[in-house]
Amino acid sequence: MSQLEKRINVRSQAAGTRNFRQLMLNSALLLGVILFAAQVAVAAVPSDIPAGMGPLPTKVPDNPKNPMTPAKIELGKKLYFEPALSASGQFSCNSCHNLSTYGVDNQPFSIGHRWQRGGRNSPTVMNAAFWSKQFWDGRAPLLEDQAKGPALNPVEMASKDSAEVVARLKAAGYQAEFEAVFGKKAALTYDNMANAIAAFERTLVTPNAPFDKYARGEGEISAAAKRGMKKVVEVGCTSCHSGALFTNNLFMKFNHGTDEGMKSVTGKDSDSHRFRVQSWRNVAMTAPYFHDASAATLEEAVEIMAKVQLNRTLLKDEVSDIVAFLKTLTGESPVITYPILPRPAGKTLEWRD
Repeated sequence: MSQLEKRINVRSQAAGTRNFRQLMLNSALLLGVILFAAQVAVAAVPSDIPAGMGPLPTKVPDNPKNPMTPAKIELGKKLYFEPALSASGQFSCNSCHNLSTYGVDNQPFSIGHRWQRGGRNSPTVMNAAFWSKQFWDGRAPLLEDQAKGPALNPVEMASKDSAEVVARLKAAGYQAEFEAVFGKKAALTYDNMANAIAAFERTLVTPNAPFDKYARGEGEISAAAKRGMKKVVEVGCTSCHSGALFTNNLFMKFNHGTDEGMKSVTGKDSDSHRFRVQSWRNVAMTAPYFHDASAATLEEAVEIMAKVQLNRTLLKDEVSDIVAFLKTLTGESPVITYPILPRPAGKTLEWRD
């Protein structure tokens, strides 16, 4: 090896050593940044959140007998907005459970067939996939069961029977869409109509409420909301409105008004005035309140619940703080593109008053 080659080789080895040292230094610095960021993230998660409270779950319970698929969800969305489920062609699921207004119509009692009013306030459809049972009285165990009710209710959509609904959907042009989702054999049925709607309704969740972001260390809530967060525990509200859903998913006594609640379903005296514990999520957007819509404002609802359920008369400041906390539970409403519904060309569907 010549002297020149030796000098080049020495210089190359020195350069390699320097590059290696620089690489190790950069790696150490990067590791330090990562560890520091992790420590900051952990430190950012607040320590004042009461036990059990937390962000809305990211995984939605599915029905293994009716698994969600993109095609089924899209069909369910069309059916959710489909007025052909009603005898008059005037009412859809969205009429009472408006997805533009957090799944409610903000009416004391919803308007139905021939402008009749229902007997109970319409609860929100948002996050309904998480509930143990549907309706105020729990008469529908699953979303699939709930979806079968309104079309045949004489006060709501007032279709004569399931056969009439199926015939109207066939006339509208849904046969091919049902076959694409459920197969060609007995595809367009009343049960499959409910299955598709339920699949769509399981997508209607409202994540990332200010409280959720706070609980994950991603944002702040006001001092009043923090006081309210602690006050609901102190007063005893969270004995029913518990967990990340802010409901224990049970049916509890609420001796308010004349409605007998679950007793109307079971016939048991022990179920008199027993109702599903509603979630606090999005409660600021779903006025009026209670099964009988007797509380026009959230402040009034808080005062009544404290008095009736806990025998506690709250101070105005306490009510204000609790309401401030409840407002932090308003999540992000899902963005829904209004669907184009199938219709026959050159003629209309048959409606009846």
